[in-house]
Amino acid sequence: MLKKLEDIVFDNQFTRELPADNDTSHERRQVDSAAYTRIKPIVTSQPKLIAYSKEVAEALNISSESCESDLFTQVFTGNRVLEGMDPFAMCYGGHQFGNWAGQLGDGRAINLGETVHDNKRWMLQLKGAGPTPYSRMGDGFAVLRSSVREFLCSEAMFHLGVPTTRALSLALTGDGIVRDMFYDGNPEGEPGAVVCRVSPSFTRFGNFELPASRKDRDLLKKLVVYTIENDFPHLGEFSDASLLAWFEEICEKTLEMVLHWERVGFVHGVMNTDNMSILGLTIDYGPYGWLEGYDPNWTPNTTDAHGKRYAFGQQAKIAHWNLGCFAQAIFPLMPETEKYQAVLNKFVDNYKIGRNKMLASKIGLEVFEEKDAPLLEELLKVLQLIETDMTIFFRSLGDLTKDMTDKSSEELLSVISDAFYVPEDLTFEMKVQIDEWLRSLLQRWFEDERTDDVRKEKMNSVNPKY
Repeated sequence: MLKKLEDIVFDNQFTRELPADNDTSHERRQVDSAAYTRIKPIVTSQPKLIAYSKEVAEALNISSESCESDLFTQVFTGNRVLEGMDPFAMCYGGHQFGNWAGQLGDGRAINLGETVHDNKRWMLQLKGAGPTPYSRMGDGFAVLRSSVREFLCSEAMFHLGVPTTRALSLALTGDGIVRDMFYDGNPEGEPGAVVCRVSPSFTRFGNFELPASRKDRDLLKKLVVYTIENDFPHLGEFSDASLLAWFEEICEKTLEMVLHWERVGFVHGVMNTDNMSILGLTIDYGPYGWLEGYDPNWTPNTTDAHGKRYAFGQQAKIAHWNLGCFAQAIFPLMPETEKYQAVLNKFVDNYKIGRNKMLASKIGLEVFEEKDAPLLEELLKVLQLIETDMTIFFRSLGDLTKDMTDKSSEELLSVISDAFYVPEDLTFEMKVQIDEWLRSLLQRWFEDERTDDVRKEKMNSVNPKY
């Protein structure tokens, strides 16, 4: 039976087992030798619940009735701290756009505490609940515009099968926040809002990079031991072997996440090391987006518009680079370069294998075989012949059937024509190239004993409709 919010028990391992900052003020400062700072959210003036995820609430063992109560609204806008909660902001650093940025930390996120249900541990975190020592030049608050995006995207990504943090609630604060929405030097007031994010852990690569950069081996080891024991308990106690196995598993989880991003056309936009989860979860939804027209060079981040460091087609490369930074951070605990390098090399090889399997599944192949490599290479060329909607293109492929090999070129093209933004711009040469690729695909399907309906169902499970 689901519980009332006030009956939820909190078991705060992070704050119990790791060293805290002795100062609990909101004052912006450098925090040394500590994994976090205890800090309370800022009280809001007129909190109002906009939405909550019933699924996430059930995962936390919270009833719907409780979610619709005033207490729920008060707690998840930061106005009330329940018994057992131990609010804090994490201390971490990171590489931003390829450069070491030093201390960063939770500038507008405050973790309320950890709760356990069905043997699963969840950290509850408020985003936009006020300043912390890590806010730097920011105010620690969030506006409704970005909060709606985070709430919806977290849950959409989960249901698209992408590893991600979740979102429990979205609420207005009743307070105005000034933001320069269009980055044109004309800031205006916007409604303030708070999102409650939920994850087994919010630990990032940057949590380990910061103490390593300060040569604080003691704190680095405490963080690593804590993370292995609590987030990767199957690896056993800390040792050189478990450290390397841990690094390898983080590489695998990161690769899995990026391949899912590519599968659905998602672009994170800010793949700094402080936005990389050690659990391989999509975290920190800032300037994200999904590809519409298939363009490997597209980025939703205006700051990155020139360099395109975090463009769609760069995400696997950047994940590899970030993992290299992570390896450097934990290197002092086991200084054996060749072992880390072997794992990083394996990431590159596994990406090629995983990408081929992922693309093969999107075009209806049950398995990828080496002979399919030219088919996939030509696929990527076809997608870039003319502005082509990635989502519609792959979804439409499922409407093809094996008996269409006898159809005319126009009839074949009509199945995927909705994917072209300006179909009348298709030249004769383009039509021939697309037609040849479609017929090659159909020919490959004849080697598959599955029926058209079974194959389409499988394709639809990996190719989103929207």
